[in-house]
Amino acid sequence: MSRIDVTIVRVYLSEGRDHTKRILKWLEQSEVKGFTAFRGIAGIGVAHELHTASLLDLSAELPIVIEFFDTPEQADKIISELESMVKPDRIVSWPAQSGK
Repeated sequence: MSRIDVTIVRVYLSEGRDHTKRILKWLEQSEVKGFTAFRGIAGIGVAHELHTASLLDLSAELPIVIEFFDTPEQADKIISELESMVKPDRIVSWPAQSGK
């Protein structure tokens, strides 16, 4: 099987604080091959406050992670556009390989 170089990108957001729906809609309309959004059950943000999904203390600021991969060139293009919507320190990326 042949392999191609890709870049994996993760965007870390907080539900209720960041414009998650707007970013998801934008990604849907972008040229990215696909993406997945995950809702976390717990997370600590910049303020180091724990947000959890417990039944007694349901937080409206649960962590959301959006992940996608694409060619390095396409990923860089999307990252550049995302940086105008999200703080750059909330976007991480790394090289990987995928089947063709």
